Amino acid sequence: MRADLVQLPRALFRASTIREQEPRLAEQLNIPLYQVMEAAGEAAWQQLLRRWPQCQALVVLCGGGNNAGDGYVLARLAKAQGRQVRLLQAQPERALTGDAARAQQAWLASGGEVLPLQQIPADGSLYVDALVGTGLRGPLRQEMAQWVEQLNRLNAPVLSLDIPSGLNGETGAVTGLAVKATHTITFVGVKPALLTGAAREYVGELSFAPLQLGQALAARPADVLLGSPRQLKDWLPDRSVASHKGQHGRVLLLGGEAGMGGALLLAAGAALRVGTGLVAAMGHQSVVAPMLARHPEVMVEALESEALAQRLAWADAIVLGPGLGQGAVAAQCLPQVLAQSQPVLLDADGLNWLAEHPRHQDNWVLTPHPGEAARLLGCSVAEIEADRFGAARRLQQRYGGVVVLKGPGTLIDGGDGPQLLLPVGNPGLATGGSGDLLSGIIGGLLSQGLAPMSAACAGVLIHGEAADDALGPGPKGMLPSDLLPHIRNRVNQGDV
Repeated sequence: MRADLVQLPRALFRASTIREQEPRLAEQLNIPLYQVMEAAGEAAWQQLLRRWPQCQALVVLCGGGNNAGDGYVLARLAKAQGRQVRLLQAQPERALTGDAARAQQAWLASGGEVLPLQQIPADGSLYVDALVGTGLRGPLRQEMAQWVEQLNRLNAPVLSLDIPSGLNGETGAVTGLAVKATHTITFVGVKPALLTGAAREYVGELSFAPLQLGQALAARPADVLLGSPRQLKDWLPDRSVASHKGQHGRVLLLGGEAGMGGALLLAAGAALRVGTGLVAAMGHQSVVAPMLARHPEVMVEALESEALAQRLAWADAIVLGPGLGQGAVAAQCLPQVLAQSQPVLLDADGLNWLAEHPRHQDNWVLTPHPGEAARLLGCSVAEIEADRFGAARRLQQRYGGVVVLKGPGTLIDGGDGPQLLLPVGNPGLATGGSGDLLSGIIGGLLSQGLAPMSAACAGVLIHGEAADDALGPGPKGMLPSDLLPHIRNRVNQGDV
C-alpha cells in the first residue's frame, strides 16, 4: 500500500455524513464553522509548503461554495508569506455567501485581488483547485468542465482541496471530467470515495487534516473501514515449532477445463505459498501432468464424480472457478459443491454459473470483477463503477456470504457492519491469471481456519502487497506467477 495511504485513519466517513455532522459537532464543541474553514486553509497551506517548498507563484481557482472559502484562506496565508498569488473566481458576479463570503472579504482586506475566471493562465508554478467540493453528484456544468479541461491540459502540479473538482463525493465516480490532482488534502474525515474506482486516477497523493472536528467525528461508528497491511500479523499468527501439515488446512481447487489449466495451476501455487498444509486440485485430465510438473506438492487428479465426492468430504475449504469453463464439468460439480457446509470461494465461471442460477448462501466468498458483478446484478459495468459501494452491498444482499468487489480500491462486504476498503495493488494485476492467484490465496486462508471476512481481507492485502513487491521496472509485462515468491514473503513477515 502506498505510504500516504498507510498514514490515513482506519475509520472513513462518507461526504454526506460529514456534511450532516459538521454543524452539529461544531455546536457541541462551541467552535464557529468559520474557524474550521480557517483551519482547513491553514492545513492546506502547510501541506503545500511540505510538498512544494520552493513554490513562489500560485494560481488559486475558486468556485462558489465553502470549498472556495478554503481556497481564499490559503491564498491569504500564501500572500502573507510573500508568495505571488493570483486568485481567479468563477462567476464573480454571483456573490459568495456565509463563511465563504467572510473568507473572501478577509482576502480582499489583506490587499488581495479577485480576478474573473475566464482563461486559466499557463504560467503558474502550482495550481490550487478550490472549484467544486464534495456535494457534486452529476457532471460539471459546461463552463466549469471547460476550466477543468484547461487545467488538466497544463500538466502542472495541482493541489485539490478536500476533493478533486468533478469527482462524486459519495461514490468517487466521474461523469465527464474531473481535475487530475497531484495531491489532495481532505478535511475533517477521510472520504471513502477518494480511494476506489475512478477516483484513484484523479486524487494523486492523499493527506488528511482532521481540523477541530475530526476527533469528535471519529468517535462515531465509521461508514467504511480502511484495511492496512499492518493487520496481517493479527490474522496470520506465528507457527508453533511443533506444528504439522494437518494443522494448516486442506483446500480443494476445482477448475482447469481443457485449454484453461493455467488458471488452476496459478491458484494451486498461491494456495501453497500462503501456507496451506495440504492442497488438492481437480480438473480436466489434460491438467494433471502439467500440475505435477509445476507443483509436485499438489494432489491432482481428473475431475470425476466419485473422486469428487471423496475430495469434498476431505476438504476444509473449496475453491470453485479458476479455468472451470461453462461446460459439462461445471454442470457436474457445481450442485455437489454448493451442497457442502465448508467455506466455498466462487470465482470466474463459478460466478457466471451463479448469475444464471441465483441463490443465497452464507458459507461462501464471492470475488467478482466489475464485469462479473454486472452479470450477477443484471446491469452494466458502467452502473457498477458509478457506485461501487452500492454495488458491493447489493451483491451481498442478493447472494449472501462475503463479497469481494475487485478493482482499484477493492471493496469487501460481509453484510454486517461497515464495508472494508483496500486500496492495494497496481496496474500490473491487469492481466489474465491475477484473479486466480487471489482465489488460491483466500481459499488457502479459509482452509487454515480464518473466518470468511478475515480470509477475504487478508487475502486481498497479501495479493496487493505481493503485486507491489513484484513490480520491478514497472507494471507492463508483470506476470501473475511473478507474485508467488512475494506471497510467501508477505505471509511470513510476522515469523522469526
